[in-house]
Amino acid sequence: MSLSKQEKAELKRFGANVRRERIAKNFTQEKSTELVDLNIRTVQKIEAGQINILLTTVIRIRGALGCAWNKLL
Repeated sequence: MSLSKQEKAELKRFGANVRRERIAKNFTQEKSTELVDLNIRTVQKIEAGQINILLTTVIRIRGALGCAWNKLL
């Protein structure tokens, strides 16, 4: 299923928010992969807004970053 322009923009915004929060915590992408139990390429794709991830993965990311929902969404 193809994503709409708006959906693609939301994925990019979410990815940018994840990256901003990761950097604010002084976490490297490698550290994020350990905390969220994902491979480095997946973390890179999330931060670039290139993939649509499961809600359970969003929950794991939020837990690892220890931030409020509104910081990511």
